Amino acid sequence: MKKRVGIGRRAGALIAAAAAVGTVAGTPAQAQAHTRIQAQVRAAGGEALPPYTFDFTAQRVRGAASSSDAQELRTGRTYRDTLRKNGKVYYRIVLDGKRNTYVSVVAVPEPGGKVEYGDGFKVSIQDDSGTECGYQQAGFSSARYTRPLAAYARRTVDPDSSSCQRPGNYYVLVERTTKTGSDQSDWDVEIRHLAEPLLKKAGPTELPEAWPSATPAPLTGEPKPRQGGSGIHDAASLTRGEWRSDIRPGQTLFYRVPLDWGQQLFATAELGSSVEGDDYVPNALVLSLENPALGHVDAETVGYSGKQATLALGPQRPVAHENRTSYTEATSGMRFAGWYYLSATLSPELAGEYGDGPVPLTLRVNVLNAAKAGPGYDGDPGPFAVTPDDRRSAEKGSSGAQAAQEAERSDSMRLVATAGIGTGTVLLLGLGAWTLVARRRTA
Repeated sequence: MKKRVGIGRRAGALIAAAAAVGTVAGTPAQAQAHTRIQAQVRAAGGEALPPYTFDFTAQRVRGAASSSDAQELRTGRTYRDTLRKNGKVYYRIVLDGKRNTYVSVVAVPEPGGKVEYGDGFKVSIQDDSGTECGYQQAGFSSARYTRPLAAYARRTVDPDSSSCQRPGNYYVLVERTTKTGSDQSDWDVEIRHLAEPLLKKAGPTELPEAWPSATPAPLTGEPKPRQGGSGIHDAASLTRGEWRSDIRPGQTLFYRVPLDWGQQLFATAELGSSVEGDDYVPNALVLSLENPALGHVDAETVGYSGKQATLALGPQRPVAHENRTSYTEATSGMRFAGWYYLSATLSPELAGEYGDGPVPLTLRVNVLNAAKAGPGYDGDPGPFAVTPDDRRSAEKGSSGAQAAQEAERSDSMRLVATAGIGTGTVLLLGLGAWTLVARRRTA
């Protein structure tokens, strides 16, 4: 049974969005987006999905066709670029021998597009001789519809290695693969360059053979409302518990969970039942996990037939520095403390079977074990730590963007308070000097 519901609701919002895009449609990518939105307005009149929320601090950069022309990506910065079909672009980074380096790419295709198995991208770091230091690939497999993909490349400092260890220029290569039958549109990409301090002294280099992989008892109770964000930058913060959102066909929601050293994550996602149909949609929901450097860790899918459906990510090892010694991507990814990101995408095919309205989504997040001491970094761990502010943000549900704004306001208040104390001190000293002079004149 198929039903179309929700068609024609608040079409004015979509028309306004189309007009807004039209006012800035100066590049081919923007023009294509404008055309697609107009086509959506004419065909359905439905409400447009919220766009991906990019980091507002991201700086525009243009990937070069040759390493010789590559622009530099600075540590701690976020950048934006556009990746064309079968594109191959270079960026440059300057590395020392005192820190590990991670460069992540989040690729953002237009929602609702068709992709083939194997479409995706690869990001790698190379030295000046072309030697590949580290890479990761992200691609579409059984769930053949567009959604944001994340992957990272890394250069780790290893005294026992002879390659990729010298300070100097290195190059980040991003390569996109596009099959003939896939959406040929450009992809926006969000790029981050992070550095991780080395350890003060060498830690464990072998993984424990036994680790707690048994799934804990499921959480039960009343889910609390917490709507997911539209990107990494505004991902909604979660703690242990059950969390309720609404997700529409073709939409991706983002969440983040703070995991400290020694802690272990278990996550499940449940789609609520529907009375609008009973046709089976394969790979209807994708749940993905990325680490604090936005390296891909794990992903699972589940089909939907109008009844409630649940998927669970595979058991993840407790967060530990020695996890990086593994060749298994899911284990290696659990290599540092910090914010871990969950993203949930609902297949656009559900719109044809169940309408374009929201479907209830419940995330159940379980974090086991008390936090342990860190491995002993020789410097500020930066994003690779969990702070008291992070825990407060998770309790409140603040996104990264909101947390940054709150920190700025707090810093501003401290500056005002300090300035106020300084001004008051000057006034008191001036008043004291004036009183002393007045007394002397009277005498």
